[in-house]
Order: sequence, then C-alpha cells, then structure tokens
Amino acid sequence: QVQLVESGGGPVQTGDSLRLSCAASGRFGSNYVMAWFRQAPGKEREFGAVTLWSVGISSYAESVKGRFTISRDSAKNTGYLQMNSLKPEDTAVYFCAAKIGKQSWDRPNAYPYWGQGTQVTVSS
Repeated sequence: QVQLVESGGGPVQTGDSLRLSCAASGRFGSNYVMAWFRQAPGKEREFGAVTLWSVGISSYAESVKGRFTISRDSAKNTGYLQMNSLKPEDTAVYFCAAKIGKQSWDRPNAYPYWGQGTQVTVSS
C-alpha cells in the first residue's frame, strides 16, 4: 500500500515561486508514475504534471508548461513540484497521486493513491 503526504503550500503573491513536496511511504517499484493535480473551489480536478519515476521523464499540462517543473529524489522517495511565475489562477488545492503504469496519466480516476492535498493561494 502506498501513502502520500504533500507539503509546501501556502500564500504567495503573483510572480512568486513555491516548491511542493510529496513524500511516499515505502519504495516505488518499476513502472510507477507520480503526478500532480489541482482543484479550485467549484471546479473539476485537473492534471498538472506527471513523471515516470524510474527515468524521470515528465509531461505537463499546457496551463503550467514552462512555469512548473516536476522532479523526484529517489533516495528520499519524494517527489517535487517547483512552481515559478505563479498566477492567481494557480490558486487551488494541489494533490500528488501515484499509480502503476503510464496509461491514462492525465486522468484523476486512473490514480488509486492520493495525498491529502496542500493549499496554494496566489494573490495579486
């Protein structure tokens, strides 16, 4: 069983940077995927970024491409989301998620393991 815990969220201003962490229990096996989703009040949960754990290859939603970077520290079994040039529309609860296999990597329903979320609030 995989357990995920997010941290690093908080209030920031437009243009600021923030780094989110996702600590995973145990060890990821081969073909594991870690992703970040976000959900604003009254909106559907949307995909942000994903990485293939074993090789670090990543993909991003168009809304965050060029501003956000996903990475991982295998020794610490922890994933990260570096967020730069933050905008008010980035305000949301950010969730990390994990699953086995890369299929449906942008679909929330495909992920069985989720963290509890961390709030990011970007003010102007």
